[in-house]
Amino acid sequence: VRWAIMAVGDAPVAARAGNTAGRPSPTTAAHMLEDMEGKIDGIVDGGPCGVGVESTILDLTVTPPRLLRPGGVTLEQLRVVLGAVDVDPAVTRLMGAEERPRAPGMKYRHYAPKAPVTVVKGAPERGAAYIQAHLQDGEGVICFDEFGGQYPGHRVELLGPAADQAEQARRVFDALRALDETQVPAIWAQCPDDHDIGLAVCNRLNKAAGFHIIEV
Repeated sequence: VRWAIMAVGDAPVAARAGNTAGRPSPTTAAHMLEDMEGKIDGIVDGGPCGVGVESTILDLTVTPPRLLRPGGVTLEQLRVVLGAVDVDPAVTRLMGAEERPRAPGMKYRHYAPKAPVTVVKGAPERGAAYIQAHLQDGEGVICFDEFGGQYPGHRVELLGPAADQAEQARRVFDALRALDETQVPAIWAQCPDDHDIGLAVCNRLNKAAGFHIIEV
């Protein structure tokens, strides 16, 4: 779609991100309408986002280059091309009060729904069992597909198969937004490991949780 717009307009296209500050990012035209109705003139619907998580942000003003936001281009892919690539500490931990964000999404509790989120990190089976043991009445769950049946009576959003990080990247914001439309008082979320695009999924969930993470 973007190429068609550029061809018709005979000009490059540059635009800011479409999400409301701090909210889960939109991955469909319907999400954009939720956030931007009445604020913009129109929406071009090119279908759901193919990657899901936002773009990778890399700081090339330092040596070695520093990853500020993991995204569809993974850390492993960057290292194949660039060699050494550092990871900014804010990718994996809460920023200190004296630290200034250097890229979008680095600040405290970003991509967040209204309800507080708790991320459970570890082997998928252990994580699912921990959530099952600690889940309270009315709370929501984001989990891998294999464990969706373990929480009867609760609102469950599936993140994708435990082994399919690309699908998890496509679904993570959909799951956060779907639960945000409910009245759940709290959300529990399983988290993949931090290899490949799993690092981006972990980063978005951890930011949504304000780095409230339980390792099992």
